Amino acid sequence: MPRSKGFRRKTRSLLKKTRRARGLSYVLIEYHVNDKVVVNIDSSQVKGMPHRRFQGLVGTVKEIRSRSLVLDVPVGNKIKKLISRLEHVKPHILTPNK
Repeated sequence: MPRSKGFRRKTRSLLKKTRRARGLSYVLIEYHVNDKVVVNIDSSQVKGMPHRRFQGLVGTVKEIRSRSLVLDVPVGNKIKKLISRLEHVKPHILTPNK
């Protein structure tokens, strides 16, 4: 049988949800231009899902659309433009230096 080359290939452990991952609180947050956000893919929402290579990366909001955000995400030496829905994005909280 030939190897599968689908969009969600090799994501069994990457997109596994924890027991605590519930609720709408992250969807209701209002984002502004130049905010830092973390790409955290919600596997139960298929629409607007970014590719698995962006899981856990920190990007900058460049444009706000009605149901999605346009992000600039650094990948290696390049900056990629990523369009993602609000379900797959969380705010990036910087921990203060102690």
